[in-house]
Amino acid sequence: QVQLVESGGGSVQAGGSLRLSCAASGRTFSNYCMGWFRQAPGKEREGVARIDRAWSTDYASSVKGRFTISRANAVNTLSLQMNSLKPEDTAMYYCAADIRGYCNEADFVYWGQGTQVTVSS
Repeated sequence: QVQLVESGGGSVQAGGSLRLSCAASGRTFSNYCMGWFRQAPGKEREGVARIDRAWSTDYASSVKGRFTISRANAVNTLSLQMNSLKPEDTAMYYCAADIRGYCNEADFVYWGQGTQVTVSS
């Protein structure tokens, strides 16, 4: 069982920055593929960024160049640095873990409760 707790959401004006964090339980965090997902009201959930055990990263085209995913294995923490935020980035952001490390969306079976990000124009 893996528990994930997100923090760092909030309200910001367009062009601003926020940093999300996700604290994870588990003794083999370094082997997990970790990801950030988001869901806006009335829209489907979408993948934002993911980072595998080898620190390879992948981003949605809508956030590439603005968001940076990182991990600190020593403290079981995942982060998402979000710069140049846009109103369309407004959503609930979720941290997710794939403990098998495959990094396919269907393999993200552990989820946090989410943290709200609101970007005003």
